Amino acid sequence: MRFAKHLSDSTQKDLIEAIDAVLPQTQCTRCEYSACKPYAEAVAKQEIPINRCEPGGQTVMMQIAQIMNQSPITLFHPSRPTQVARIREEDCIGCARCLPACPVDAILGARRWMHTVITEDCTGCDLCLKSCPVECIEMVDPPEQWAMPNSSLSRQRYLAHLVRQDFRRSQRIQQQDRAERRAAMIAKARAAMAARRNQAS
Repeated sequence: MRFAKHLSDSTQKDLIEAIDAVLPQTQCTRCEYSACKPYAEAVAKQEIPINRCEPGGQTVMMQIAQIMNQSPITLFHPSRPTQVARIREEDCIGCARCLPACPVDAILGARRWMHTVITEDCTGCDLCLKSCPVECIEMVDPPEQWAMPNSSLSRQRYLAHLVRQDFRRSQRIQQQDRAERRAAMIAKARAAMAARRNQAS
């Protein structure tokens, strides 16, 4: 296990990529990290044990143990069946708060419109539950034909999600900047008008 501390930067990068490749890419944060990649980085740097990926369970833990040249250990989280999110559409108020909460954009909808979960893309992370102010999202057993989404596709969807979130964040900042500049211009104009009135009187 100690060998990872002495790896070159390039070798450690390969190690991180290898660990990240076996993770299910649910981005569920149950490992106490913000996403799968940060957890892979922490494992590679020996900052956290290899047993924290709950969705991956025993299979992923064994794969990481092999990559890290470690002995398998007991899972930190008890194993539980994977469930998927479902929105009770009759209770949905269209607030759209669940959209940014889903790391793989598996929720379809828009503000003031009813939302629904794209079940085949849902990874069961349950991050959308807390975002709903009316608690109309629930975790349910998946359909019989359902299978965990391909991890590579889920990673791509997550990366695309981050790009969209960054774009929307930059748009909000630009809108706020424009609003502040407009307010400053209005305030300056009003001050100038008040000054002219005072001079006239």
